[in-house]
Amino acid sequence: MIEHRNRTRIARRRLAAGVAILAGALASIACERTMSSVPQPPPATVGAPQITSQSVTQADSALRYPYVPDPARTPGGTLDVTAADICLSGYSKRVRNVPAEVKRQAYANYGVRSHEPGEYEVDHLISLELGGSNSLKNLWPQSFRTHPWNAYVKDALENELHRQVCAGTIDLAKAQDVIAHNWVIGYRIYVHPNPHSASTRRKKRSHQRRERREPQIQPQAPVP
Repeated sequence: MIEHRNRTRIARRRLAAGVAILAGALASIACERTMSSVPQPPPATVGAPQITSQSVTQADSALRYPYVPDPARTPGGTLDVTAADICLSGYSKRVRNVPAEVKRQAYANYGVRSHEPGEYEVDHLISLELGGSNSLKNLWPQSFRTHPWNAYVKDALENELHRQVCAGTIDLAKAQDVIAHNWVIGYRIYVHPNPHSASTRRKKRSHQRRERREPQIQPQAPVP
C-alpha cells in the first residue's frame, strides 16, 4: 500500500514537471513567432559612402562665384564700430550708403553687364548689421536665383550672427571673420547643415523692399 502511494506521488511529480516543460516550450515558440513578425532594419551596406563634416567642408571650400565672392575682388571691409554700436535699433539703416555708381562698379568687377529685376543684389559681404563697410572691397553682386546657396540664405546667416553678437555668445570680430571667410560654411555651422526652403519664402518680402530701393543697372554704351 505504501509502495503504491509512493509510485503515485512520483508519477504526479513527473507529470507536473512535464507540463511545466511543455508550457515553457510553447511560450518560447510564441515569443519567436512574435519577434519574427516585427520588421527588422536592413543590415548596413558595407562600403556605402558616408557624408562627413570634413567632406562637406572640403566641398564648400571649393565653391566659387556666383555662390561666394572672389576673395581677390571682395576681401571684405569693416567700420570702426563695436558690438554696442551695431546692436542699436536702426543702426544698419543709418550707415547704409552705396551710391548707384559704386553699385555699377561692383557689377562690372564680376562681369555682370546687365541683369533682370530680382536677379541680383549688391550685397555687403560683411553685412552692415555686423559692422561691414560700404566700400567696394566689401561689395559683390549676389544672386537670388542660384540654388541652394543664394542671397536669401545668406540673409539668414547675417541675422543669426547679429543675434548671437548682441546676445554675447559670439565676438563681433569672430562673426565678421566667419562671414568673410566662407559664408556657406558659416551657415552650416551657425544656422543649419542645409539651407531651408522655408527661409527662402520668408525672405521674399524683404527682397521686394530691396528691389524697390535699388535701381536696375542697364548696360552702358562702350566708351569709344
